[in-house]
Amino acid sequence: MKNRNEMDMLNGSLWDKIILFAIPLAATGILQQLFNAADIAVIGRFVGKHAMAAVGSNAPIIGLMVNLFIGISLGANVVIARFIGQNNRDGVFRAVHTSILVALGGGLVVTVIGELLTAPLLHLMGVPAEVYDMSLLYMRVYLAGMPVILLYNFESAIFRAKGDTRTPLICLTVSGIVNVVLNVFFVVVLGMTVNGVALATVISNLISSALLLWFLCRSEGIVHVDLRALRLDMDILKPMLRIGVPAGVQSMVFSLANICVQSALNSLGADVMAGSSAAFNIEIFSYYIVVSFGQACVTFIGQNYGAGKIERCRRVLKLCLLQDLIAVACVAALIYTFGPQMLAVFNGDAAVLEYGMIRLRYIVGAHLFSAVVEVVSGAMRGYGYSTWPALMSLFGVCGIRIFWVYLVFPAAPSFPRLMMVYPISLGATAAAVLAAYIFLTRTKLQAAST
Repeated sequence: MKNRNEMDMLNGSLWDKIILFAIPLAATGILQQLFNAADIAVIGRFVGKHAMAAVGSNAPIIGLMVNLFIGISLGANVVIARFIGQNNRDGVFRAVHTSILVALGGGLVVTVIGELLTAPLLHLMGVPAEVYDMSLLYMRVYLAGMPVILLYNFESAIFRAKGDTRTPLICLTVSGIVNVVLNVFFVVVLGMTVNGVALATVISNLISSALLLWFLCRSEGIVHVDLRALRLDMDILKPMLRIGVPAGVQSMVFSLANICVQSALNSLGADVMAGSSAAFNIEIFSYYIVVSFGQACVTFIGQNYGAGKIERCRRVLKLCLLQDLIAVACVAALIYTFGPQMLAVFNGDAAVLEYGMIRLRYIVGAHLFSAVVEVVSGAMRGYGYSTWPALMSLFGVCGIRIFWVYLVFPAAPSFPRLMMVYPISLGATAAAVLAAYIFLTRTKLQAAST
């Protein structure tokens, strides 16, 4: 029996259910980023733009370290969704418990490796001397919380698989409020710097992951957790990794390419770094909308493919893509209109505002291409074909951005010239992913539907 937060993805209309699934998911990402933006705002107002730049410069490194396991959580989403579509209660039970252990173990691995690699990566990125010490301090504290950070992501994937995107939003709201309060307490009252906002982030993630685990343990439905039954099931782990690892590698490719872009950006000075950091905390709102419809596509197709409803899967893709493009266009218009006012929340310096708007103009519009990449990639992952979109991203995103940073940008180094790489690389990747999907539907899926 489904509770009121769960959704029947196998029957009835799709357009309204996709929206009802995607909105709380987008709100979760946006709310999470608002709390991250509170970190930046507190640092920018009470510590200074160098501390602000230090926190922002860590985003590509954090992405590189955690995205593999976030991809694996997507694999868990697909596997659990398929078992739900098949009404395989035993498969769901084994997949859920395997997911919890992978999250905790993966978090420990990321913590250890991250502590060893952070300093070399910061040097490799050319982080300026006036920013370096604070960047390293932020990462040291942030990495200590990786087990609970990844646990929250895996638990959210479990809830998404059964059509519940509201419960993670509720838990994040509670922990996010705690995060904001702790930011002010640690930085303003105790006089801490970047270590204060990092510690607040770790504590808030501990709260949100504990709340989700509590709900899973109390659940009486098909998806629930019994802490005494936690064990790795290799028959479950294999398809989870087969789908999740390429998805994680795809995200890591984005992060690796962004590290290259960040290294070039760092060479342009602290004002550009601070403006870029502020803009990132605004543009990411648009990106979370993009991702929410991509996640909807993964989950709806995962359940319907498990139930053998191929034609319904095709309708899911069309609706997710159309709704995503419309939503992103509307948000882009708002950001273009009110961008300066949004940037001023983080830092009122004229140079920071100028560089922040340059970044927003190039990247927010490019999210239309991102919508195609995320939704179509999500469709392929829902069918179980995760390697294809990863390969498209390897060449379309990583290849083009590295080529641009090392061969095009040095010829006339400027911030606008650097930012041009985003629409160019995302446009090429969108075309490649679409071509891969068309080939997939004309070969493998035709065979599956006959």
